[in-house]
Amino acid sequence: MGRRAVEERMKVAVVKEHFPGARRVALVPAGVAPLLKGGHEVLVEAGAGDAAGFPDESYRQAGARIVSRDDAFAAECLLTVRTAGAAGDAWEADRARLRDRQIVIGTCDPLGDPAACREAAERGATLFALELVPRITRAQSMDVLSSQANIAGYRAVLAAAVHLPRILPMMTTAAGTVTPAKVLVLGAGVAGLQAIATAKRLGAQVSAYDVRPAVKEQVQSLGAKFVELPLDTGGGEGAGGYARAMGEEFYARQRELLGRGVADQDIVICTALIPGQRSPLLVTRDAVAKMRPGSVIVDLAAERGGNCEATVAGQTLLVDGVMVLGPTNLPAVVPCHTSQLYSRNIGTFLAHLLAIGLPEVQLDDEICRETLVARGGRLVHPKIRERAGLAPLESRAGGPPGDDRP
Repeated sequence: MGRRAVEERMKVAVVKEHFPGARRVALVPAGVAPLLKGGHEVLVEAGAGDAAGFPDESYRQAGARIVSRDDAFAAECLLTVRTAGAAGDAWEADRARLRDRQIVIGTCDPLGDPAACREAAERGATLFALELVPRITRAQSMDVLSSQANIAGYRAVLAAAVHLPRILPMMTTAAGTVTPAKVLVLGAGVAGLQAIATAKRLGAQVSAYDVRPAVKEQVQSLGAKFVELPLDTGGGEGAGGYARAMGEEFYARQRELLGRGVADQDIVICTALIPGQRSPLLVTRDAVAKMRPGSVIVDLAAERGGNCEATVAGQTLLVDGVMVLGPTNLPAVVPCHTSQLYSRNIGTFLAHLLAIGLPEVQLDDEICRETLVARGGRLVHPKIRERAGLAPLESRAGGPPGDDRP
């Protein structure tokens, strides 16, 4: 679809994040110029970029205007890192500020918390969830899940290395040879592959497991061993290349088989996630107890219940001599670069929407259609409506506008 001859000029605001531990910002100063070039005004809430290393002055120099939170929420379009269900306790105050037809773009946890998205709809907001960007070639530059998971996988290995009471690489010295640490990565998505690459660069002996046989070649290309279990994994890959939920009988057998290999590891990095669902349990408490004292588990799935039975979200615990880390916002630990990557993602996404007619939405465009969660007082995304217990919109063609009763 071609660019319109004249884009509607808008005020685009970047708001400060209030989620606990939040340090990222949705748009960095380098992302201001393209919007100004398009004739839009850019507003940045005071202090929005401070924690990421981008002071207000850097935004002023880029051409943005520094404003209060009230003024930022008065803009036609809001750019956020976390909103709706992804914003936690901060959502209640933010929700009250939303206005009819206001455009909100950010991560929303739409599959995990459809109720919050419905609340945004009730305020009349037009809500776009960046987690739902389709995995197609032309949308790769908008994929916030991949850009943030990439950094999370890297940081997970560094966190494990710091807590491990031994070094990762093999070293030959006059005093003898130190054997390399053994690292097992569970889940070979974006975070898992980066964890593999990082552990290999640090000199560890790395193996990886994934329910999707198709990733075996990617794991091996990074120099790691692909762990194959005697399980039928033919249905392990769902839409968009994500892992698909399997039956409990499958998971029970998988836990049993993985437990034998986990005991021999120095570090286990857990990254297995299923969109919108509880993380699959892969490492039992019994398996943790069989690991060597001083071993480390970093569970990147902690926010969704964890892949390890001993994980407690947001905490670092010593369990039977094993250090179990449950980070819930790891990309925020390195906010400068994660903000830069996120800014490119959201900036490219917004540029695409503007090119096809924002503030009007174009449902014949796949990127717009698949990310649009709420519009005109209703939840409009079929999957989110289903999660919220609402009937498909098609069945209510004759119903009154905004009638979203279950």
